[in-house]
Amino acid sequence: MEKVPKRRTKYTRTGYQSPIEVALEVIGGKYKPVILYELRRGPQRYSDLRRAVKSATQKMLTQHLRELEQDGLVERRVFPQVPPRVQYCLTPLGKSLQPALEALCKWGTKRLQLLGTRPDA
Repeated sequence: MEKVPKRRTKYTRTGYQSPIEVALEVIGGKYKPVILYELRRGPQRYSDLRRAVKSATQKMLTQHLRELEQDGLVERRVFPQVPPRVQYCLTPLGKSLQPALEALCKWGTKRLQLLGTRPDA
């Protein structure tokens, strides 16, 4: 049985109409799926995520990482050294989302092919 993460209260509500609402409450947002997809390769430092999610401001990236941490999808590890080193990695709950994110990525690739374009590198 997975440990139920402590929920952030800003977005927590009851009376969902559909299970998809529950999922989108946690992973919804412009950058959260991208962050989760980038972390599939293993632990990454904040600067690595900044490079991977170029369009996110520092404030938004930090906010989304904190929310993902509060929702139990991402773990933040601080290493006691000077200067401090911080890494982010997926929790088991976060890893369980990877098949869905990979399916979305494949769908996005097909969509781009239909449009005759490719993603910005």
